[in-house]
Amino acid sequence: MPQRDPEQPAKHALGPEHSPHSPLSIHDLTVAYDRRPVLWDVDLDVPSGKLVTVVGPNGAGKSTLLKAALGLVPKASGRIRVFGKSMKQQRSQVAYVPQRESVDWDFPISALDVVTMGRYGVLGWCRPVRRRQKEEALVALDRVGMADMAARQISQLSGGQQQRVFLARALAQDAQLFLMDEPLASVDAATEEAIIEVLRALRTEGRTVVVVHHDLQTVPDYFDHAILLNMRVVANGPVEEVFTPEALRQTYGGQLTILSEASERLARRSRVEHP
Repeated sequence: MPQRDPEQPAKHALGPEHSPHSPLSIHDLTVAYDRRPVLWDVDLDVPSGKLVTVVGPNGAGKSTLLKAALGLVPKASGRIRVFGKSMKQQRSQVAYVPQRESVDWDFPISALDVVTMGRYGVLGWCRPVRRRQKEEALVALDRVGMADMAARQISQLSGGQQQRVFLARALAQDAQLFLMDEPLASVDAATEEAIIEVLRALRTEGRTVVVVHHDLQTVPDYFDHAILLNMRVVANGPVEEVFTPEALRQTYGGQLTILSEASERLARRSRVEHP
């Protein structure tokens, strides 16, 4: 009897509660480091064509969630599907923006070279970069306002400029699903505004963007959908439904300063929308 490819999901492999059309389906995911669970029984579908944020306290497993979805960290259990197929099968449809602190910015390479790496999935790693790929990389740099910095060494760029370059690299991949780990962390106001403008443009194009985010006060303004995470999924749904003071208390526990600021923000927003 022929053996089924383990990377090919069986019929109904994700169960009836998961949609094969979801950009990212996570089923019963558990990840442990040194036998200590970091994520526990995470089960969710990411909606299509939305700006989705993952929020939670430090150590909640937010970055691990993205890395596990990408196959960068091993799973203790669980299944990941991208548009109903394995990540391996759909890798060209997924772009990843890592935390800026995880990148070696002293590597001698220009901003244009970094962005051109986003075309390697189409070009191939051992083939020469042609004019077309460089032009596509320049278009991506222009979208994030960095075209005039194309020849600059990445080590000579500010933190906000470096973040824009890595966003441009993701754009150059022309993916359908974008996974971004703290792209707005420690950037100036102009860079934050530029990044949000790009994310909204991706949504308009029908792409799905999942962003690990730390500033609770901007969640209602920036995102459509929220995943509140603290090892487990505390809440998952449209921001106006799940981003509530009670859900935040369940997610963050005793971090009352953060909660009070976010709650006041939600209250002000409610007063404006429902005077």
